[in-house]
Amino acid sequence: MEALLAEHARLSKSGTLSKSLDDVQRTIDLLTKARERIAANPTQTPLELAKLQNSVKSSLEDVHKDLEEVRKHQTRYAKLLDKKFKDKSLPQMDYDALSSQPALINRAIAMHLLREGQFSVASAFLTEATKSQSPDAMAEDMTMSGTEHDLGIDSLKSESLRKQFANMYHILHEMKTERNLLPAVEWAREKSEELDKRGSNLEFELGKLQFVWLFVGNHTPDGRPNIIKGRERALEYARHQLSHFRPRYLGELQRLCGAIAFCPNLQHSPYRRMFLNNDAWDEIATSFTREFCSLLGLSADSPLYIAATAGAIALPHFSKLQVIMKDKRTEWTTEHEIPVEVPLPPSYRFHSIFVCPVSKEQTTDQNPPMMMPCGHVVAKESLEKLSKNSRFKCPYCPNESHPREATKILL
Repeated sequence: MEALLAEHARLSKSGTLSKSLDDVQRTIDLLTKARERIAANPTQTPLELAKLQNSVKSSLEDVHKDLEEVRKHQTRYAKLLDKKFKDKSLPQMDYDALSSQPALINRAIAMHLLREGQFSVASAFLTEATKSQSPDAMAEDMTMSGTEHDLGIDSLKSESLRKQFANMYHILHEMKTERNLLPAVEWAREKSEELDKRGSNLEFELGKLQFVWLFVGNHTPDGRPNIIKGRERALEYARHQLSHFRPRYLGELQRLCGAIAFCPNLQHSPYRRMFLNNDAWDEIATSFTREFCSLLGLSADSPLYIAATAGAIALPHFSKLQVIMKDKRTEWTTEHEIPVEVPLPPSYRFHSIFVCPVSKEQTTDQNPPMMMPCGHVVAKESLEKLSKNSRFKCPYCPNESHPREATKILL
């Protein structure tokens, strides 16, 4: 890996086109000056062209040498890449879960484009997807978009949804680039009732960050912090805009106001984390995006991005499994199940998982977890094998029960 990194450093330093661009510009300058001289004195045209011939030839040779140097570094780097990361065939599976769901894939792609603010690309994609969609797929898409928040192809074409995402990107741009929280504060105030039902504290967090920004963000004309003016503006904002949060966030408000006593020396005060947090703007932007998408009935992250990332994490495990199975001449026979455990991060686990303590197998919709009267839980197939349709003893305690007394559990 060290050789690859060293070659990458050489490519970054020497394998650029800066010298080539300089030589090309020098050739252009030579031609431009020659044209001006010829225009000023047309009788000297043959002489000027004769002079120009050698100069232009030399300049073009320099460009060629520069390009050869760049090509040499690129070729060497490509060879090292091929040597380090050898090409491997992707794992092959007979069962493709998405091949029969083209409408689902189209919705995921279109929604990802909308989330990224690529509205014109999303519009073109939706038009093409609708044209190429079969009648059966269109009927399936209509049945899957019956609920309020289920976004089918037709609902993705709606102007209102695009306006929603355009508004989200406008607010995020103001927040991240301009350090302007007012559009986000106004949106949170409009959606205050819905956010409260979700138990969200976004409106207060926006107001708190606005207080902090006013407190530390005011400067004198020479660029120095204006502590007195910042303190006055922050207190005025708190009186008019944060007072209605007092019943729920009294402690937070007291800490905000308590920082006034330390305002000349916030760097060494107990309020340093609250007022000098470099990550505060990124954190509030993430919270805003999550709440905005939640009110639209969407996840905070793009499903397409999550699926692609999870696939990239799982791919090395499947490649290794394929090599092992090929060497041992074995096959995975359990249908519709992943053959190995994939260590996905906690944020990528969306469903509860129960493994039967008897069979050591993961439960499914066809083999759900069943709780016996004693409170212990096993899979349905294990329950049937233990009971044989008669009273049986729990494998983990002395209690006896009948299979019909077991209750299906929804995790």
